[in-house]
Amino acid sequence: MAKTILAVDDSTSIRQLLSSTLTSFGYEVIVAVDGRDGLDKLAETGVDLIITDLHMPVMDGIGFVNGIRDIPAYRFIPIIVLTTEQRNTLKQAGAAAGATAWLAKPFRPEELMTVIRKVTR
Repeated sequence: MAKTILAVDDSTSIRQLLSSTLTSFGYEVIVAVDGRDGLDKLAETGVDLIITDLHMPVMDGIGFVNGIRDIPAYRFIPIIVLTTEQRNTLKQAGAAAGATAWLAKPFRPEELMTVIRKVTR
């Protein structure tokens, strides 16, 4: 049975790129347009890993990670923040909220897969 990944990004092109990349590696992908939509999708279905953008309308990535960690079933799920941001203060805020890993956009598919394998061991 394929593992399911929730990909959350306000950019249609990034959602499509993540979906096609992850599907090509055998994952099932659920997409959401922002953190609020992501939390709604988590309430509807179970996932094995979450990839989220940082800057999004309605609910940003840090708020989303905090929201995920408030759900007992998802307290320990791996969360990768995929963003153009590389400031240490934001990385520290992500880690404090409960993000498992931080990956820069644009990403290379093999780099994304390396991070996924690392956080799902």
